[in-house]
Amino acid sequence: MPIDILAAVNREGLKDNVPEFKSGDSLRIHVRVIEGEKERIQIFEGDVIQRKGAGVSETVTVRRVASGVGVERIFPIHSPRIAQIERIRRGRVRRARLNYLKSLRGKAARIAEADGR
Repeated sequence: MPIDILAAVNREGLKDNVPEFKSGDSLRIHVRVIEGEKERIQIFEGDVIQRKGAGVSETVTVRRVASGVGVERIFPIHSPRIAQIERIRRGRVRRARLNYLKSLRGKAARIAEADGR
């Protein structure tokens, strides 16, 4: 009985507008930022390094290079702070975790675009 209640609560917290994506894809994540009394949407755009977990606790790690510095953020996919997730392009990679990208620079750090999936 308690497991059924927990599963029901988890199902309620799931978002239904999450696009299909995997490691290597480029995402544009719209994050709600609250500063004092005001709320605004900030966009974080980058490549998916890894996707982890399942259900309500599922997270995605997104990496981008801003002003020559690599920036990684971990986003809970089903968080109410995430307004929207857009997939910009599909990447062709052969691994689920792309941590090797951290040590690459310039053109070597690019991810090839997938043909059609």
